[in-house]
Amino acid sequence: MSSGTLYIISAPSGAGKTSLIASLLENISDVEVAISHTTRAPREGEINAKHYHFVSEDEFLADVKNNKFLEHANVFGNYYGTSTDSVDTLLQKGIDVILEIDWQGAQQIRKLMPEAISIFILPPSKEELERRLRGRGTDSDEIIAKRLGQSCEDIKHYNEFDYVLVNDSFDESVKQLASIFYANRNRLEKQQINNQALLDELTAD
Repeated sequence: MSSGTLYIISAPSGAGKTSLIASLLENISDVEVAISHTTRAPREGEINAKHYHFVSEDEFLADVKNNKFLEHANVFGNYYGTSTDSVDTLLQKGIDVILEIDWQGAQQIRKLMPEAISIFILPPSKEELERRLRGRGTDSDEIIAKRLGQSCEDIKHYNEFDYVLVNDSFDESVKQLASIFYANRNRLEKQQINNQALLDELTAD
């Protein structure tokens, strides 16, 4: 069995990344999202160890000091990080792992694991991006303006990624996202590991 592949999926706030990943998980097997650690408070409906590992700032900084994170960043005043051990365990089981992180975290991951596949998701327009941010109904105008400004800055880093996906039609975007995973699973080196017996049989004299 070949090891799993690490995928970095990044997007500006409001591009629809979380919804796309949720739909992907319903349509493709052997894929999991790494559960990040964060110091922010849980939002309504969020469950510890399912959506995030919610920890105190002291706990988080202690883990940073002990090199327990693949990547970590401060976003809007809260810390976020990805556990090295949890990712390695999944990959060794042959499970593809998604890191749902920002471009800064993606830069850190690429230095440590250059074989990771990175995907950046874009909105179809700035107007649609703002509409989606307002459609959440959870943030004030001040927060929306801040997120919109940050999103425009985030988009400038799209060219650091292997794949760029414009999330205009949601269903089509899910198909495009899944196609990246399927194509990678059919790479020669993976087939030589997963189907070596078949390949030997088919090529025997």
